[in-house]
Amino acid sequence: MTAGKVRRRNRLRLPLTAAAAVLALLLSSCSAPTQAPDVTTSADAQVVGDVPADLSDFYTQVVTWTSCNGGFQCAEVEVPLDYDKPKKDSVKISAIRLPATGKRQGAMLVNPGGPGGSGVNMVKDGAKSYFSDKLRGAYDVVGFDPRGVQRSAGVKCLDDAQMDAARQVSYDLFTDAGLAKAEADMKTQDALCAKNSGPVLEHMDTVSAAKDMDILRAVVGDKKLNYMGFSYGTKLGATYAGLFPDRVGKFSLDGALDPSLDIDQVSMGQAVGFENALRAWVKYCLGTQDCPLSGTVDDAMAQIRNLNDVYSATPQQTPEGRVVTGTEFAGALAFGMYSTDLWEPLAGALKQAFAGDASGMLMLADFSADRDSDGKYNSNTAAAFSAVNCLDYSMNSDPAHMREQAELLKKAAPTFGELLAFSGLSCKYWPFPATGKPAPISATGAGPILVVGTTGDPATPYQWAEALAKQLDSGVLVTWKGEGHTAYGRSNECLTTVVDAYFVDGKVPAAGTSC
Repeated sequence: MTAGKVRRRNRLRLPLTAAAAVLALLLSSCSAPTQAPDVTTSADAQVVGDVPADLSDFYTQVVTWTSCNGGFQCAEVEVPLDYDKPKKDSVKISAIRLPATGKRQGAMLVNPGGPGGSGVNMVKDGAKSYFSDKLRGAYDVVGFDPRGVQRSAGVKCLDDAQMDAARQVSYDLFTDAGLAKAEADMKTQDALCAKNSGPVLEHMDTVSAAKDMDILRAVVGDKKLNYMGFSYGTKLGATYAGLFPDRVGKFSLDGALDPSLDIDQVSMGQAVGFENALRAWVKYCLGTQDCPLSGTVDDAMAQIRNLNDVYSATPQQTPEGRVVTGTEFAGALAFGMYSTDLWEPLAGALKQAFAGDASGMLMLADFSADRDSDGKYNSNTAAAFSAVNCLDYSMNSDPAHMREQAELLKKAAPTFGELLAFSGLSCKYWPFPATGKPAPISATGAGPILVVGTTGDPATPYQWAEALAKQLDSGVLVTWKGEGHTAYGRSNECLTTVVDAYFVDGKVPAAGTSC
């Protein structure tokens, strides 16, 4: 596993980066809309509310929403670089909105997760199909790239060639030599992050991004923020609710992260989550005609692990000349767990792999990494992911601790445990210290907040949704009995109806509602 592999393992830990790629499969505009007119807005004091005097100019700024992408409106919103020194420097947040088609109730901000996922892309590429007609009738759907993500002063670590090279190398982190080489490469990569990124790199913590959302709330003209966040977006939303409970409007936190967990606990939860999801997929696969596996579920799981061991021992070359390492192989497996729409492509890729052709697994790994077939990486998600996590979580880089944790992970999740181990390497040489401290969030005083959990979610296990719903004083747990990551937009009519009724009709579901 290379330093690049170490960082990509960390990407797996707090997704919706891979899920953002899944959204590209699921979300597509269906028609050519009419062009929306340009609009200039400025929030008045009644909308802004009580804010610090040194932030007033940000909350009341004049923003021009310009027609873009056929039927959408785009804008840039200025926010402080450092909320402790708001007058010193600023960052421009890129936003896009799809105006409500019916009787407008307000705006609804959305975040696809990551950290590092682009809300602009989510809305631009799929708002018309992902969000229901009823929801879009009542709300402007507003996507934004959080600070440091893509269009919002996007940070950068490696160029495309360096990304490819990093993904082609593997290390044995259980040996001193392998660990030392990985540390050296990670040190080099982290130095490149500092060199190639602007000052926003130091201020990409979730608390700062949540404060940006309150400025966005004022800019879109709402006294209270309406919000739908997925995966990491649930942590962002819960953080906002903890900071501004009296400004919480309609909130849905879908695919919840438990903000009280430290990084080792997050790793363990995800490792088990992906292992359980793979077992569910294997059971499905064994019931199909073209499944490349055989025997019992345990037999099939062993067959997958044995093939992964082959790739780990000897990275397999593809016809185009690139190789697939054991880490990339396991990462492709994990990517296939994000959506049942990927189950058949995964079966086909594994069938090729068992026949000696690694190209299908490489395709899935590339899709997860946002890499085109021409070698271009279409987002800065990997860099942004590291920047946020290294500020949000303190990570233990002591070799003895990391190896002990790795053994625990491998025991709990034989297929994916090692993929999620050695997280401390990711931030050991990060240029800025962690500022976040995991803790429960109660958001006392906020209105009802939906916490949506999927029973078979691999990346944000259902138990985390249960935990967040209990932590929030006004949390209401809604369950989808299904497989894959997150629920709204990919589950069933029952779940859509429940969430839409909450946002549009003000109907709070009963505790324990299940779909």
